[in-house]
Amino acid sequence: MKQFKLPPYPYDLLEPHKEIAGRHLGGLVDLSVGTPCDHPPQDVVKILSNSKSERSYPKSTGSEEYLSACRAWLTRRLNVKPGYSESIAGCIGTKEFVASAPSDLRLKTPEKDTVLYPAISYPSYAMGAELAGCRAVPVPVDKNLRLDLSKVDQEDVERALLLWINSPCNPTGVLEDIQSLVRWGRNNDVPIFSDECYVEFIWKQEPSTILHHGSEGVVAVHSLSKRSNLAGIRSGFYAGDPNIVHWLSEVRKHSGKMIPGPVQAASALAWSEDTHVDQQRDVYKSRLMVLSNLFQKLGYSVNTPEGAFYLWAGKDELNCWDIVSELADEFGVLVTPGDFFGSNCSKKIRIAAVQPEPVITLLKDRIHTHLS
Repeated sequence: MKQFKLPPYPYDLLEPHKEIAGRHLGGLVDLSVGTPCDHPPQDVVKILSNSKSERSYPKSTGSEEYLSACRAWLTRRLNVKPGYSESIAGCIGTKEFVASAPSDLRLKTPEKDTVLYPAISYPSYAMGAELAGCRAVPVPVDKNLRLDLSKVDQEDVERALLLWINSPCNPTGVLEDIQSLVRWGRNNDVPIFSDECYVEFIWKQEPSTILHHGSEGVVAVHSLSKRSNLAGIRSGFYAGDPNIVHWLSEVRKHSGKMIPGPVQAASALAWSEDTHVDQQRDVYKSRLMVLSNLFQKLGYSVNTPEGAFYLWAGKDELNCWDIVSELADEFGVLVTPGDFFGSNCSKKIRIAAVQPEPVITLLKDRIHTHLS
């Protein structure tokens, strides 16, 4: 058996360009990683040091306080019927869950060896499949960048362990037709795992979750990283089909995966508060507008995202790495090359609206100086 060949971590490949961009007066403008830069709720942060929960082992699935807050959030913010969120468990941030779910689920159905995922997507869906020894099969997207399940080979459907969906999508900002995806999954006996970490950043319609369509054969995955600017504490949850949630939570108990007690205590409060999220929505909407205008002035075609806080852009058929190099060299700004998100994305870049106003103003000044 061949040894698994571990690829380089994608963002490590940007280090040379990061160093070049940082030489500019005023320093680097980092619009690559979608990491929050804004303040989290301070009352949540305070609980981390005084919850008195640090001595005992925390409950792997999540404390009752934590899970009750998550269920209440699903009902309050997403209008999910209580019965559809009854089966729920915590996870150590959702990237960990995305990467480990295929291997955990394959223990239940070892005859299945294929993970379906969007052809344009966050790289952890494919990597999680590969780490589980599964086949990672990309699902093509249509002209509107939505999943086109009619293009999936029947053999891949029959071998599918699960299908990942991400709506709003990172990097394109597209919203999927979730109801049709759920129908396809149930008709083909393929569990649908829906990564919904940007669900509170949908710009022109009400938030949509896979749990609006019942819990049978589906799992919704949620995180505090984006909504509450708490990426550093690694806190999330998954909810949906009772059989799937129970199996995964039992496997995770055996492997010692648990959100730290102080994090659970703080997270329960974060899931219970909404004002900070509404304020953050306004901030991201403003940044997206400013950045879209700036890059259009530079000759880029820029999408208008339906959700999330990224711009998906391209310029004159240039290769994404040429664009990354040019932007770092000329403007001191770092963006993500499109081929991080799929082999068919080599003409695109992703721009993350994560920097505060002074940093974006610095970029604006550089661009205006260049254009004048």
